[in-house]
Amino acid sequence: MAVWQETYQQARLEEQLADGSVRCHLSPRNCVIKEGQFGFCGVRGNRDGHLVTYSYGKGVHATEERIETEAVFHFEPGARILSLGNIGCMLNCTYCQNWKTSQARFVEDHDVHSYTPEGIIETALRHGIRVLSWTYNDPVVWHEFVRDTARLAKEAGLINLFKSAFYITIEAVDELLPYIDIFSISLKSLDEKYYPKVTAGEMQPVLDATKHVYNAGKHVEVSTLMITDLSDDEDTARKITDWVLRELDATVPMHFVRFHPDYRLRNTIRTPIPRLLRAQAIAREMGVEHVYVGNVNDPEVAKSCCAGCGATLVTRFGLNARNVGLDERGHCAACGRDAHFKLRGALGTDQLTVPALPAADFKLHDLDWHGDIALMHIEARNPTAQPASLYYRRRDGNGANDPWQVLTLTPGESYRFALAKASPGEIGPELAIDRALETNLHEVYDRAHFPTVTIDEGVADNDVTPLPHYEGKQNSVENLHRFISGAA
Repeated sequence: MAVWQETYQQARLEEQLADGSVRCHLSPRNCVIKEGQFGFCGVRGNRDGHLVTYSYGKGVHATEERIETEAVFHFEPGARILSLGNIGCMLNCTYCQNWKTSQARFVEDHDVHSYTPEGIIETALRHGIRVLSWTYNDPVVWHEFVRDTARLAKEAGLINLFKSAFYITIEAVDELLPYIDIFSISLKSLDEKYYPKVTAGEMQPVLDATKHVYNAGKHVEVSTLMITDLSDDEDTARKITDWVLRELDATVPMHFVRFHPDYRLRNTIRTPIPRLLRAQAIAREMGVEHVYVGNVNDPEVAKSCCAGCGATLVTRFGLNARNVGLDERGHCAACGRDAHFKLRGALGTDQLTVPALPAADFKLHDLDWHGDIALMHIEARNPTAQPASLYYRRRDGNGANDPWQVLTLTPGESYRFALAKASPGEIGPELAIDRALETNLHEVYDRAHFPTVTIDEGVADNDVTPLPHYEGKQNSVENLHRFISGAA
């Protein structure tokens, strides 16, 4: 048994059965779990006839990112967020881009960190971050910890974002509604057969839960990961768009997201960009006002424009956003039309900048963006009894480097943050790290990917599929098509 599985605590949403089993009402799977066993997710189980959770306060390293990471474009563009991911999942998608932590049997102790609700809020406030994002593998299976922390966060004036495939019961959603402000929902397909064959889940509960949070008045954005030759066709785009228009409304932002091969579906290619652009065009033609393409570093497909006069409202490159045409109400400053942005004022400030490095002993690193790799995670730990700092800046091809930004860590603190390419001419980041700090650098394959392998441990030989590679049996798009059609 892994160390992270040695401790547990009482879980919510249990039903005790006469034979000593328990039924878990967190996901529509409604697992019936016998004594000593785990549910499908691998992090909830039965101990002494009670439903317990093994993942309370246990997750991957908290990471500072931008709100655009979560396919949220219409809530405070460019806001800094603290991304919080856990372990386990209520689904098992063939192409999972976080399989190393979403599938509990592959989780290794060194990837698991311990947190308290109070500690997370303290970290966010100390670094000037006002949005907690529950994300990565899927926050549904972290239910008790999310609920407890989100409640305290609301009391502290923080905002909660829930990024999820949303295979969840309405009962569980109702326990989240008082505390979650933003729901970014991944809708895989509108084909009922797709879900059981490709994700090991069901479609209808996802649709029901999405409508439930929309009807509750929450900020909702919908994204679809378009799998090459499987769900990147025009029919998928039309069906999902039609559902959004019928069951939600034309102002709900939609995101068609580029896929990279991973897990059990490596024998393919990244989603061809023309197919994503076609999906975007279809949704716009059908009447959706705000449609974006994700995981493509092209400012034209990610910028926000007024649906009335066409004025540019927000420019974006990668995860970097800038308000250029919104007034304080979230309306177009040019014509006054409501652009359906929620702006709450300053949600956090950027890191301190300095024009030059201080006189100190630093470890220096220059890292180059390459191919589709335009994002990295930088993790630093301060093992000393004194504050220590890390400096970073962007290197531009024309030699006009940005000022240095400063991250200062308190004694004993470990911190991880994302740095994304901000312009077409940017070469990559330059780092100056206090030698007292222990650091890890990670290449990130797309915005939703949480890397577990550092560049010192190994770098993939391409910019398509990250390390580690799943060593089990691979599937194919052709097989998945046969499964979905019932021919296999």
